[in-house]
Amino acid sequence: MKSVQFVRLERRRYGWNVAVYKALDMMVGRINLRAALGALCVLVILLMLFWSRCGELSHRPSTNPLSERTTALDVIECSINTEYSVACKRDRDEVYIPFSFIHKYFEVYGKITATDGVEKFEWSHSYSKIYHPKKKYDPRGTFTTFENYNVEVRDRVKCISGVEGVPVSVQWEPRGFFYATQIAQFGLAHYSKNVTEPEPRRRVLDDGEKYIEDWIVSKDAYMARDFDAELHTNVMRFSTSDHPTSQIWLKVNVSQDFVLSLDLVMKKNSSLTVVLQNKEKKETFYLHYVTSPHLIKAKGEHIYYGVGAEPQWRRVTRDLIVDVQKGWALLDRPKRKAPRNKFKIASIILSGVGAIDNITVSSSEHMSHFFAAARWLTRHQSVTSGGWPIPVRRRIASLELKPGWYSAMSQGHAISVLSRAYSRSGDAEYVRAARRALQLLDVPSRMGGVKALWMNEYVWYEEYPTTPSLFVLNGFIYTLLGLYDLHILEGKPSRSQAKKMFDDGMTSLKTLLPLFDTGSGSFYDLRHVTLGVSPNIARWDYHATHVNQLYLLAGLDDDPILINTAKRWEGYMQGKRAAHN
Repeated sequence: MKSVQFVRLERRRYGWNVAVYKALDMMVGRINLRAALGALCVLVILLMLFWSRCGELSHRPSTNPLSERTTALDVIECSINTEYSVACKRDRDEVYIPFSFIHKYFEVYGKITATDGVEKFEWSHSYSKIYHPKKKYDPRGTFTTFENYNVEVRDRVKCISGVEGVPVSVQWEPRGFFYATQIAQFGLAHYSKNVTEPEPRRRVLDDGEKYIEDWIVSKDAYMARDFDAELHTNVMRFSTSDHPTSQIWLKVNVSQDFVLSLDLVMKKNSSLTVVLQNKEKKETFYLHYVTSPHLIKAKGEHIYYGVGAEPQWRRVTRDLIVDVQKGWALLDRPKRKAPRNKFKIASIILSGVGAIDNITVSSSEHMSHFFAAARWLTRHQSVTSGGWPIPVRRRIASLELKPGWYSAMSQGHAISVLSRAYSRSGDAEYVRAARRALQLLDVPSRMGGVKALWMNEYVWYEEYPTTPSLFVLNGFIYTLLGLYDLHILEGKPSRSQAKKMFDDGMTSLKTLLPLFDTGSGSFYDLRHVTLGVSPNIARWDYHATHVNQLYLLAGLDDDPILINTAKRWEGYMQGKRAAHN
């Protein structure tokens, strides 16, 4: 009877099926204790199987949770700080706020992606990427992460000069000007790409030595191969009349590579035209390289670049797709893209009087672009100051820099370019120019230089040498890298001028670095301290630059403040925050 009471108790506790218990009572009353226990074990096993099946069904994941909803979400007004309202959705006690609002309000980012037909929403706290150095920074190798830069395609670049072969900036002046920082970045990006990318594909169209059957010469035009005493090789000399039908052209069918390189000399009113065709849209565009000092002009399908008015030999290297895009920008078509796989080079046309040699089409010519930047820096460096004056007015915060101001970032970037140019070429002019660039770093901002002092003790090389000083972080670190590049290149004793400037700057950086920490990001500069205005928080791409720079410097200096700050600031990009009190 004791066993019967136990079963009845369990029945009350768990609410088992009444029919089951009646059967169990009858069994217990008619059989002995051993048989009752056996029957109970069988029942327990059956119940366990039943409940496990229920659990399996209840926990089975749904392939589409939204499809199981039986009622639509209700609209509810979300009052934001009692200032304005946003239309939201409500599901019982849960409220859903539109991500378009969250994105702007909290500066977060997200997008819907699909993998193998399964969609998901990817949320991120920043839009930039951190590049962890794979090895110690080498002044003869890539410059930071510049192999990922494409300076010439930026909107702030008007075009690549046909005379100088370097970018023309419209950053603060729509007419365009040569900006040393941008030119140096152009050079450093191409140098870094040359280090990281495979050898380019090259196809020689004509080297001046072959016969001229491939060229089509009209009756009143002339072309011949002749030895040139200046180049010490055979070249193709050409001339055409003023008649519209008088021309010389070469049929080309290249649809993969669009960097054109050649040696060229032309007299007045002469031109070289490259014909590009869009294979999908059946469009034709004409790139005219003419004897003119003008930068760029565009009219319809015709785009003109001046390559100089002087009849002298020059090496011309052009990215044809970039040249087309910059022409479109002048035609109010800046958002139109020119995918390389949709174009082909159809022909090359010569007009006027001149000579041409070594016509080559390639996938890239990074070192040609790099040395164009290095040569520009040596030609345009101020003899007295050793700097590269910036010819436009710059307004920043409530301060103004008048045309002719200098930038420590320009000086540092230029030193990095010139150091690499010397290591590649052995031309001593490059290293002499790099040493001259140190002069301005030791001249106070108020005296026309770029040097500032924090608390009259810690030196800072100013990207924007205003008074009071702003203490811009990323430009300062780029300057330090230029100093490091020159010091390693020289291989001089540890207290060379470049080394001393680098060491002084590193001491300042490690001392002031905590001042740039917002607790959730970094400050672009310290204007909130020096000017007493609202802080200038670095946007995510600048913040990522700070982190990348600190990781790089941590490989050169084992002070824990560098690596610890880099790790903490990287955490900010993942939504981490400093602790609250």
